[in-house]
Amino acid sequence: MSRFPISWFVGANKSKIYKSQMRRYSILASLVTLFAFSVGLAQQPHTLTGDIRLHKDFHSQILSNNRHLTVYLPSGYDSDPKQRYPVLYFHDGQNLFDGATSFIPGQEWRLDETAQSLIAARKIEPLIIVGLYNTGKDRVEEYSPVPDPKYKVGGRADLYGRMLVEEVKPFIDHNYRTLKDAKHTGLGGSSLGGLVSLYLGLKYPNVFERLAVVSPSVFWGDKFIVHYVEALRSKPDMHIWLDIGTKEGRNPAEEQETVTYARLLESALVKKGWKLEKDLKYFEAQGAEHNEHAWASRVGPMLEFLFPKK
Repeated sequence: MSRFPISWFVGANKSKIYKSQMRRYSILASLVTLFAFSVGLAQQPHTLTGDIRLHKDFHSQILSNNRHLTVYLPSGYDSDPKQRYPVLYFHDGQNLFDGATSFIPGQEWRLDETAQSLIAARKIEPLIIVGLYNTGKDRVEEYSPVPDPKYKVGGRADLYGRMLVEEVKPFIDHNYRTLKDAKHTGLGGSSLGGLVSLYLGLKYPNVFERLAVVSPSVFWGDKFIVHYVEALRSKPDMHIWLDIGTKEGRNPAEEQETVTYARLLESALVKKGWKLEKDLKYFEAQGAEHNEHAWASRVGPMLEFLFPKK
């Protein structure tokens, strides 16, 4: 899977995207991927682990659309009604817990299995994980802070952020025993989800203090996110996990460009005041591609860095 599959641009102006990205992505391969997804989805068994609850068709008045929310609850949640938990909000929620709903059938982040194991081993704090499904056709628009000059799409991340902060978080805080403050609240995602996680985290430092920025699309909008970090007036108090795979591209040149851009982002964060191994963790996954299988292998270290057991 390439670092930014065409098949994710559902609902976008496909003819322009195809022309501008022909050298990188194959239309035929994307159609095959979509066909395999539709066939595999019907056959793929569910792979949920632990106490996971589904809120179907959560409606956003801000975005005028619906999406499912999946909520992972740590073991023992119902046994102690007084205990409250930190919360990690994650984009592309259909890919996190269940191989039957993931974009690539059978490939999921295994966030539920990994969190269960690490909590039981007392390596991380028991936490609630909220997966926000993407809406398919609106994904690129909602996960990008600015339009990209090549793709001619994007730029609704501010509205998506309002939905998350003004609608989803209050809903979760009302229905679950959460620790509501920013210190105990995280935000994460991969690809454009990684991009929007960093953007919204920096925009709302009073809401999110723990960010999982996985294989972010740094290239988007002429490296908008790098310039956004550089323009910060001051460094907010937050922990950031930032990673990239060394094989996130269709050829060696693309792979190197992806790593170079991730290093530019790391450098911008360090120059702004983040300290490596203290409140910033940068990790290059050798040989890792741009897909759920690769990201699943990094879930453990990511959770241990962002929600370590005290």
